Amino acid sequence: MFVDEVHITVRAGHGGNGICSFRREMFVPRGGPDGGDGGDGGNIVMTASHRLTTLLDFRYQNHYEAQDGRSGGGSNCTGRSGADLAIAVPVGTIVYDDQTKEILADFIEDGQTTVIAKGGRGGKGNSNFATSVNRVPTKCTPGAPGEERTLRLELKLLADVGLVGFPNAGKSTLIAAISAARPKIADYPFTTLIPNLGVVRWGSDRSFVVADIPGLIEGAHEGKGLGVQFLRHIERTAFLLHLIDVSEWAPDDPVVSFETLRRELTAYDKALTKRPVAVVPTKIDVIGAGERLAQLQAYCRLNDYPCLPISAVTNNGLDDLVTYLGKQVERLRKTLCETSS
Repeated sequence: MFVDEVHITVRAGHGGNGICSFRREMFVPRGGPDGGDGGDGGNIVMTASHRLTTLLDFRYQNHYEAQDGRSGGGSNCTGRSGADLAIAVPVGTIVYDDQTKEILADFIEDGQTTVIAKGGRGGKGNSNFATSVNRVPTKCTPGAPGEERTLRLELKLLADVGLVGFPNAGKSTLIAAISAARPKIADYPFTTLIPNLGVVRWGSDRSFVVADIPGLIEGAHEGKGLGVQFLRHIERTAFLLHLIDVSEWAPDDPVVSFETLRRELTAYDKALTKRPVAVVPTKIDVIGAGERLAQLQAYCRLNDYPCLPISAVTNNGLDDLVTYLGKQVERLRKTLCETSS
């Protein structure tokens, strides 16, 4: 099951109490103070892992507590600190404080680690309060409580290329043809109910990641179909590929379909329309007279959109498409590296 949004509660460990204690020693009033400090409470630590692809585990366990610190002891013994609690999340997870809506962490790299809730400091024993005028202190302090938060975890898949199109446009067939991904494929709408990721290899040793985003129909931004449930996953894609069905039995005009897709993306997030984009007419093995394909190609030439017709069933055009995407992804990665440096 693919789960991309959950709510959990976390509590860092409480600090251990400092204690009031006195040792027995000749000529020292009441033996002298020797109360030790309490140990610090454990932290809640989150780490991104590429081995995880869903937040499903948090559906079954949604409360996490780190270990409390131990109280101090006599002879100036400091209590043991509580152990940190490590929580693994998929790469692409954003962690929000559910009360303040503040972003606490955005995990974009494998192994990235962040302390989400800090453990409480241990209390001070009475040996810390001895002075020249107060050699018999009876004061000690309790440990501080650990941070407790209610969190919202939201997963946004990280991919180089996002496949966008209406149901039955051929997105699942394409990702299955160019990668090792094996999504469900059938001849009815909304076959794909979860985003699928596929690693596409090109050249001798190069690759890029493609994401198949399901459920986009006209009115999706208003909640129709699957609504915007999965549109968040294209927010992190660097390049958008619009798949348009140009087969002879396609229900809609190809140009109208493309413009509708662009309007839905604009309604969801205007920034998406600024991403590099290419148009992919699909199912060219069954185009009939080819009028729909010619119409879309003319529209793309007029509006300066790259147009790469394919048939994922017969593999027609797939090599050119993969090479084109590979070059675009490398160019975008190079630009990002130059901008970062």
